[in-house]
Amino acid sequence: YKEMLAKSILLSILEAIGQPDNAAKLGEAKNNAGNDMLKMMQFVFPILMQIEMDIIKTYGFPEGREGIVHFALALRTLEREDPDVAHLHAQVRAHFMPPVSISTESTS
Repeated sequence: YKEMLAKSILLSILEAIGQPDNAAKLGEAKNNAGNDMLKMMQFVFPILMQIEMDIIKTYGFPEGREGIVHFALALRTLEREDPDVAHLHAQVRAHFMPPVSISTESTS
């Protein structure tokens, strides 16, 4: 059940990121940041955190920083148990973090 809820929340966050207003704000912030990781954290990260806070509060998480912390802790546990949750969370993180190659076991 928790995995399904996490997937639903992450999909909602990804959908919100793709909405025209948010996509435009994020695009402008990313242009301002360029390839500077510090600037990414300064300009892009706050926009993504606001989007995430707006989404997770509709799922019953507390507003603000407390909700983000609770959600992040829940994701951390669920990512280890469910590769789909890990994949969706990686998609969200890709909006503010450069891709990092992580070796994973292939499940073929």
